[in-house]
Amino acid sequence: MQFGQLRRRQFITLLGTAAAWPIAVRGQQPGKLPIIGFLDATSASTQGYLVSVFAQRLRELGWSENRNLTIEVRWAEGRQDRYAEIAAEFVRLKVDMIVTYAVPAILAVKQATSVIPIVFASANDPVGNGLVASLARPGGNVTGLSNQSADIAGKRIELLREIVPGLTGLAILVNVTAPNALLEHAEVAQVARALGFETRALEIRRADDIGTVFAALKEPAQALYVVIDPLTNTNRIRINTLALGARLPTMYAFREFVQSGGLMSYGANLPALYRRAAEYADKILRGAKPADLPVEQPTKFDLIINATTAKALGLAVPDTLLARADEVIE
Repeated sequence: MQFGQLRRRQFITLLGTAAAWPIAVRGQQPGKLPIIGFLDATSASTQGYLVSVFAQRLRELGWSENRNLTIEVRWAEGRQDRYAEIAAEFVRLKVDMIVTYAVPAILAVKQATSVIPIVFASANDPVGNGLVASLARPGGNVTGLSNQSADIAGKRIELLREIVPGLTGLAILVNVTAPNALLEHAEVAQVARALGFETRALEIRRADDIGTVFAALKEPAQALYVVIDPLTNTNRIRINTLALGARLPTMYAFREFVQSGGLMSYGANLPALYRRAAEYADKILRGAKPADLPVEQPTKFDLIINATTAKALGLAVPDTLLARADEVIE
């Protein structure tokens, strides 16, 4: 098996099988199943469940693996050099659609093809990062779901202030090779400075840098804001372990990081985004054009708190904050 790939047989084992009635797909040759190329920027252990969520929603909509649809999944393992390689492979395979997430991966796919429809399951600021012309009229062959992560950076800092008494110093872990991460970092730093905080960027470019920046964190910081991208996502357990060792409360965009030991997250619900991405894929398989499908933004953001991590850090979570939480992980 090639590095970073989950072959179709393994994918079937992961997802199971389900009966579905056959659907005619526009432009398909007789006997040829439509192919979705799924580029996940992380790993099967990190986000395999989200691929399952995507495929399950497709089954609910009438699409079943090996009956009227083929799904080819590739894992980039958090390596940006893999994005273009996988995108090129999908073009060679002549897939009918590419589904992916995270701005660097989406940009790599977009550069590889201007013809094959592209659906992104989650992206930060799709317009600002050059993925689409506008949310209402994406144009071209790309559409999908925005997670609005940078837009609510200020809210995350407000939540940190509630749980960390006297917060004045904030470290920001950011992958400086990811344009979307840099955009969010700029927003976080601007909000923090406006509140009178001292900020320090912990800049990483690869996994090996994570331990290095924590070891070099000598200046005082009272909390850590982690900017999400495939690199930090793939290494989230390690980041949480190091942050706990440094006694740094952590703030994230997604629940998955809190489930892995982080303190708190505030952001869109990833499974909901992936289910919606499957609905976009369904529409395109039935003949819709990406240019005609507006990019959607989340209507609800989840507040998740890890009470066990808070206790380990010696933090007392205010009752008012617990009451507002969508989930408290014990």
